[in-house]
Amino acid sequence: MGTLIWFVILYWIISVGIGIYAARFVNNSKDFAVAGRALPMYVVTATVFATWFGAEAVLGIPATFLKEGLHGVVSDPFGSSLCLIFVGMFFARRLYRMNLLTIGDYYRNRFGRKVEVLVTICIVISYLGWVAAQIKALGLVFNVVSGGYISTEMGMLIGAASILVYTLMGGMWSVAITDFLQMIIIVIGMLYIGWEVSGLVGGASAVIEHASASGKLAFWPTPTPREMLWFLAAAITMMLGSIPQQDVFQRVASSESEKVARNASILGGVLYFIFAFVPMFLAYSATMIDPEMVAGLLEKDSQLILPTLILTKVPVLAQVMFFGALLSAIKSCASATLLAPSVTFSENILKEFFPNQSDKQFLLMMRGVVLVFTAVVTLFALNSDSSIFQMVENAYKITLVAAFVPLTFGLFWKRSTSRGAMTSMILGLSSWILLEIFASEGFWPPQLVGVLFGLAGMLIGSLTQGLTPTPSEATS
Repeated sequence: MGTLIWFVILYWIISVGIGIYAARFVNNSKDFAVAGRALPMYVVTATVFATWFGAEAVLGIPATFLKEGLHGVVSDPFGSSLCLIFVGMFFARRLYRMNLLTIGDYYRNRFGRKVEVLVTICIVISYLGWVAAQIKALGLVFNVVSGGYISTEMGMLIGAASILVYTLMGGMWSVAITDFLQMIIIVIGMLYIGWEVSGLVGGASAVIEHASASGKLAFWPTPTPREMLWFLAAAITMMLGSIPQQDVFQRVASSESEKVARNASILGGVLYFIFAFVPMFLAYSATMIDPEMVAGLLEKDSQLILPTLILTKVPVLAQVMFFGALLSAIKSCASATLLAPSVTFSENILKEFFPNQSDKQFLLMMRGVVLVFTAVVTLFALNSDSSIFQMVENAYKITLVAAFVPLTFGLFWKRSTSRGAMTSMILGLSSWILLEIFASEGFWPPQLVGVLFGLAGMLIGSLTQGLTPTPSEATS
């Protein structure tokens, strides 16, 4: 245990130092927000993969898989991987050509200021759960590797503070460079620990056969109307709800060309899908290696199954590789998701109140927002009882019902208007919220109803506004 603690401390110092070093590339707000639109293919691919391969991929998804099987993880990794692939196929080139700083800028240029503000608020709120999940996972890791010496709450504070330091200084440059290095650690670490654990259970084929026999590989829902609707809703929550997110847009906008933006998104999505199955394989292996431990933790905290397996059943080198990969996954995701909402809020909300500020002042304002947002999400993480998987999945519901339809129709339907966008957002949000309050477990999934109402709002609002575009639309 002592060796592992010292490794974690050393790794943490080195990775934070690299992030701070990357701050030397930040000379203006564009460098801070989108790395000067200068990142090559291999770096963009790495930051797409590493940002998505976070706490939920290593801890949340495996825990859910053990409880519900493949059917329970349709939103992630299936939906989330398809999100990145869809972004590359249909959205990346169009958005890259617009040369925007944030996704909120698109809504302003296409639909006007009111839509921009409402979308930005929805996007910022959606990040609370996602970032809080990473902070919560950091607390869990520090607690586990210290043998309980560091409390989960103290681990959250230590993790949040250290990630804040280099994100605050280096912005997207720090995120990109650390993501590139952390992707290497994640890939090597996951492959090595997978090979180590497979030797304990008789190979990967034995694990797959055992999982299949126990029904864990059943993917499709029971063929009843309600089950199929809820399955569809789970699939589209991250598949479509993640598309209008700032962190996805930042990777597109940070690319050195539109070709890189497209290809890196697709490749990053494919890599994420492949490697997301490694933690699931490891977690299910635990049921064959130590079924009593798994049964106990399923009742207590299923997110501890994989860390406990590693700490008790494999050599120190494998422990070092696993926790190195886990920390890399969490850090890369946390830093990116701290930066994205902070930049969006600064550009699309606060900037309007300070129209005459210099670029240097705007850069200072973005850093100030990063600081405040970190404090807010840390408090949220400290006071939340939701699982990591639930926190991440729920984060995308608000952007699914409010932002996806206006983004898609704005790009692909010339007759979409500002009235259509606003009507879509109001109907989508209100129907979703009402169902979450009064019928959250009913026949219709609230987020699916929100999308359908949002679609109806876009069509009705745009068609009733007429064919004459508004001034904001004419300039898009």
